[in-house]
Amino acid sequence: MNPDFLLVDDDETFAAVLARALGRRGFTVHMAASADAALAALVTPPARIVLDLNLGGDSGLRLLPRLRAQSPDSAIVVLTGYASIATAVEATKLGAVQYLAKPTGVDELLQAFSRVAADPGLALAPQPMSLRRVSWEHLQRVLAEHDGNVSATARALNMHRRTLQRMLAKRPVRG
Repeated sequence: MNPDFLLVDDDETFAAVLARALGRRGFTVHMAASADAALAALVTPPARIVLDLNLGGDSGLRLLPRLRAQSPDSAIVVLTGYASIATAVEATKLGAVQYLAKPTGVDELLQAFSRVAADPGLALAPQPMSLRRVSWEHLQRVLAEHDGNVSATARALNMHRRTLQRMLAKRPVRG
């Protein structure tokens, strides 16, 4: 029998808590803490894959096309602690059905898997993003365009690499 979920997250505590919560709801869950373990687990393709964006310093976005190629019928939701519009767009272009910011609950996760088509009825944000948030999003977009290469991103933004590293080390701005 194929598992209902494959959780790909290097945070083993988070993955265990999520797996336990899904198990209580009757789902079969397999876990993988690395890209190699995730690809090995696809011997029995799951219905749903939950993919962390940051896998021990590696990008879940690099793993996403390989998961999609090996398990084309699996729905994939990307989770991240550092959400940005640039990575959300990239994840959906690569085949994710949804993109959620951590922490996320089981209900929100299950709802994300039920939404695989655009919903024009969803409410818009009540307030536009702040200038600081727009700046953060721009940095993330340019970083994604340069495959996570900080030096190349700094050159593209015409700024010093260390300045960019300090900016990226801060938590994303809310709203």
